[in-house]
Amino acid sequence: MNRKMLLYIVGTLLVLESVLLLVPALTGIIYRETVTWTFFLVSGICLAIGLPVRMHRPADTRFYAKEGYVCTALCWILMSLFGAIPLWLSGFYNNFVDALFEIVSGFTTTGATVLSNVEELPHCIILWRSFSHWIGGMGVLVFMLAVLPVSGESSMHLMRAESPGPQVGKLVPRVRESAALLYKLYIALTIAQIALMVMFGMPVFYAINVAFSTAGTGGFGFLNDSCGSFTAIQKILITIFMAAFGVNFNVYFWLYTGDVKSALHCEEARVYLGIILTSSLIIGFNILPMYQGAGGAFLDSFFQVSSIITTTGFSTADFDRWPELSRTILVGLMFIGACAGSTGGGIKVSRIIIMWKTILKEIAGIIHPRAVRLVRFEGEPVEHEVIRSVNVFVMAYLFLFAGSLLIVSLDNFDFTTNFASVACTINNVGPGLAAVGPTQNFGSFSNLSKIVYVIDMLAGRLELFPLLVLFNRNTWRGRQY
Repeated sequence: MNRKMLLYIVGTLLVLESVLLLVPALTGIIYRETVTWTFFLVSGICLAIGLPVRMHRPADTRFYAKEGYVCTALCWILMSLFGAIPLWLSGFYNNFVDALFEIVSGFTTTGATVLSNVEELPHCIILWRSFSHWIGGMGVLVFMLAVLPVSGESSMHLMRAESPGPQVGKLVPRVRESAALLYKLYIALTIAQIALMVMFGMPVFYAINVAFSTAGTGGFGFLNDSCGSFTAIQKILITIFMAAFGVNFNVYFWLYTGDVKSALHCEEARVYLGIILTSSLIIGFNILPMYQGAGGAFLDSFFQVSSIITTTGFSTADFDRWPELSRTILVGLMFIGACAGSTGGGIKVSRIIIMWKTILKEIAGIIHPRAVRLVRFEGEPVEHEVIRSVNVFVMAYLFLFAGSLLIVSLDNFDFTTNFASVACTINNVGPGLAAVGPTQNFGSFSNLSKIVYVIDMLAGRLELFPLLVLFNRNTWRGRQY
């Protein structure tokens, strides 16, 4: 274990977080809010701890898979612990566990909240919640790779540990350039959404918060009805951008470089958009009798499907009141999630495709035992190692889901509430059904359950294994090459 390099990266993260905390602090100054001091205080603490830790650059900057996973998990945990302190000190949260739940929900782009009235929050806290989505969406370590002195394959271990999906590669030969390009695309799309929202009548502060939450596919709202009171054109724009941020960013890279053919032939993106279209049409017709016109029904349908499959969590209607078919489809979309290499959560469309094709391959093998068949994805054969990793991921996912469901059942909520609460936290969705529906919150759960949800949210955002590696005693024994 390269502990010196690990400490250096953690120190750099704390310095970066001290800078990021100045964004809500400055917002508080603009609106003259008394809780602003909490952000300045924690910013100073992060700087005071981070600067000495990263003062000495280690001579050996090599990082391997185990260390990359450990570093990623530790950075996200520390980032959340320090990020929760301003919320806790503000007095708007009952205890530190509630504040931790809220900021983990922010950084992991989940969007679940313990608050029943978000409209009473100061502007600086509202912005910090939304900004945490934007920070966590692309990944803070991906941003740090652009400035950290981590070389070659070492930096790929960090990127793979933080980036969602079964396989992560470099867009360009150098990882630092890949990280920079990802953020350029991310920032460009965010600015585009802010501009369009303002153009169509949304106040600038609201537009910034909506864009931050949409870009990170998080879904923290600043109004109690989420997006219900927005205009039709504003809802349409949010729907488009939610779906756009759920696409693998490789597609935008191909478009950026003029490789339109590769972008159009991206199998995962085509399946993802096909799921959105099919699900939206089915739900639209299913809920049509509940609406006065088809326009409202299909607008809400497309909005909620895009919100759930991308794990954004915005809502324009109380979908918990929709017919059982529509609710069931939305729960299924929670598990499917967005594309790999996007800011969305869930199992990911690429894994679903690979698992489906593996099942078809096994069925064909039973019918024709001597035939040789390969699982192909994006036109290329899928290596056995990738199939194995997908299968292991799903097994670990199911074990964590079942364990979490068992523990939270101690609170004696109904099964729908328990199942939906675990599903929407481990998949980083936000709103669920029943007591955690779009008009409800997580405030009534015990601290034990909230800690379980915190673990689920972190595990879901980090693709399980970086967090699970921390609890393996062999992780901390020596150094593996």
